[in-house]
Amino acid sequence: MKGQKDDSLLTPAEVAALFRVDPKTVTRWAKAGKLSSIRTLGGHRRYRADEVKRFLDGAHQSQG
Repeated sequence: MKGQKDDSLLTPAEVAALFRVDPKTVTRWAKAGKLSSIRTLGGHRRYRADEVKRFLDGAHQSQG
């Protein structure tokens, strides 16, 4: 469905797998403000899938 927002959340490990980096790198990106994160009640970071996709698309465009 086009136009529908993806509300799913990804773990740092899932985001890291998409970018082929270490999960600590994803955490550093969040601390630097490159990628926003949501904190769970336990304090763990989660990332919105739609924002990660936009960030990934931007990373691919800057490499090409």
